[in-house]
Amino acid sequence: MTSAKIVPLFVAAAVAAGCGVRMSPSRDSWYAQHYFIMQKFEQDAYKGLSAAGRLEFQNFFWASRSGLVKKDFAARMEYIAQNFKKENMAQPWNTDRARVYLLAGPPASIDYRQNDAWGMTVSQGAGQGGQAGVTSDRSGEDIQATSFEVWTYPFGQYFVYYSFSFQPPSKWKTASMGSSGGSRVFGQFETQNKVEYWSPEDAEDYKKKLAALKDIK
Repeated sequence: MTSAKIVPLFVAAAVAAGCGVRMSPSRDSWYAQHYFIMQKFEQDAYKGLSAAGRLEFQNFFWASRSGLVKKDFAARMEYIAQNFKKENMAQPWNTDRARVYLLAGPPASIDYRQNDAWGMTVSQGAGQGGQAGVTSDRSGEDIQATSFEVWTYPFGQYFVYYSFSFQPPSKWKTASMGSSGGSRVFGQFETQNKVEYWSPEDAEDYKKKLAALKDIK
């Protein structure tokens, strides 16, 4: 069992406003599931399409990405459905912890603050694409003893932190986000996940084909 470096939490309102932890759309189930890993140009393109165009977009989205990335997305969604369903039974992926997990994968560690003191650390196994070590069943967690939950991700020489606070009866909401290297490093971490890990294999060809979808009525 490993322990992450514990640092004072801070509220990063400016960073929060610019990153994808905000509530994702809920009416379009496919869009809600993929919103957090999509780049802004993809979100904008999707919103401007007809119903038929959106169906083509959905097919093309994964056809333009590697099979390994698609497999990882399915594995993360399965974990989310099993572990975050109490927060949102209809759309477990549309919750704060689920959106971070979907974007960045399992954290290197999760720290709990219990009774105003930092408690145990649960090692989750780290990194993009890594599912190994994610074995805990979060559905039976002890809400009465836990007030804060902090997810830690190594990022180069820095650490990125997401803090979640419990809100009865069953919600975990983002309390703060940041990194040991400041807001710039935090932004780089989220951008790297979106642009490098979840991006299509041929970005230029992908953009051209997305533009053509506007003609579908």
